Amino acid sequence: MRKMRMPSRPWRSAATALATVLLVGSVAACGNSDTGDAGNDGKIVLGFSQVGAESGWRTANTTSIKESAAAAGIELKFDDAQQKQENQIKAIRNFIQQKVDVIAFSPVVESGWDTVLKEAKDAGIPVILTDRSVDSADKSLYKTFIGSDFVKEGRLAGEWLVEQKKGTSGPVNIVELQGTTGSAPANDRKKGFAEAIAVNPSLKTIASQSGDFTRAGGKQVMEQFLKANPKIDVLFAHNDDMGLGALEAITAAGKVPGKDITIITIDAVKDGMQALADGKFNFIAECSPLLGPQLMDLAKKAHDGEQVEPRIETEETTFTQDQAKAALPNRKY
Repeated sequence: MRKMRMPSRPWRSAATALATVLLVGSVAACGNSDTGDAGNDGKIVLGFSQVGAESGWRTANTTSIKESAAAAGIELKFDDAQQKQENQIKAIRNFIQQKVDVIAFSPVVESGWDTVLKEAKDAGIPVILTDRSVDSADKSLYKTFIGSDFVKEGRLAGEWLVEQKKGTSGPVNIVELQGTTGSAPANDRKKGFAEAIAVNPSLKTIASQSGDFTRAGGKQVMEQFLKANPKIDVLFAHNDDMGLGALEAITAAGKVPGKDITIITIDAVKDGMQALADGKFNFIAECSPLLGPQLMDLAKKAHDGEQVEPRIETEETTFTQDQAKAALPNRKY
């Protein structure tokens, strides 16, 4: 009696192969889930939204951040907001969607961040503020702030002027080139300067307007100041770039910058320091852009869940003409 041959079952081998593929896929998916990394190489991923490239200071700040990220082995996702808050909010939401490990940004203005910062907090992504702060009442929405004391910078500028004008008879007319309207440095530098010069009633700010932290803005607004005010004794510019733009307007008006008009600025970038060394500026309060190394250190600590100080200030100084001459040869920015 012949044995009956059992029919072959190709579906069984196909099913086995399919199960194997699904298993491998499942293991791979589990291996990449809940890591919070936007990349696959194990690096910490930092999403950073920069204000823009409005000044030499900002360019140096961007370079510091990019170079420091590479040196620290951190993957940097960089965004340029072009000085628009809506661009920064969009960038932060993109970073959240990409599941980066840490978000850092330098806010264009102080207000209007609570909603998007809460979205980052709900996603479990720590946020670091750099250079500029926000006015949120809920301090839990961000991990820390790293940057300068802008009120102190304005105060140092005002105190120097008070000392220089001690014993001067008659009014001293001051014009002020403010930074971007609503930004932390513009608000705080104006406040610190006003507080410092209040001790001398002769020191009067007769005009104050935003030059948006740019050379072009500084030149344009200074031209308006000169046309509207026949007697200007002092210019206080919230950054070097606006001061440098103002130099062109002052020279074109037939006045000698640094002599006919005393010029005080903030930042101490190379071009500003050169103008100070040449006697065209009279005093600069420093605001260092080299925040990259500290930011990367904070990003690692935030990623690892370590406690960090809620506010970390950079160490800075002030410069007169002689000090600028001494510092220029080794100036990095």
